[in-house]
Amino acid sequence: MKKGLHPAYYPKALVHCACGNEFTVGSTKERINVEICSACHPFYTGKDKIIDVAGRVEKFKARQSKKAITPKKTDKVK
Repeated sequence: MKKGLHPAYYPKALVHCACGNEFTVGSTKERINVEICSACHPFYTGKDKIIDVAGRVEKFKARQSKKAITPKKTDKVK
């Protein structure tokens, strides 16, 4: 690397999460603040909130059936 061209690299930069978890990474910043990390993200913790998928599927099917039943209005050709 050319000297004076690249930013300073901190091999032990401190990452602080809103949940209180702290860990170190390599970065060009000395301290990084994040809102969510692997300690509090539902994907990593296994505490996923299951959204009502069946309800959404039913709503989609209802919309599709309405489209199939309702004929499209066509303009009269003169």
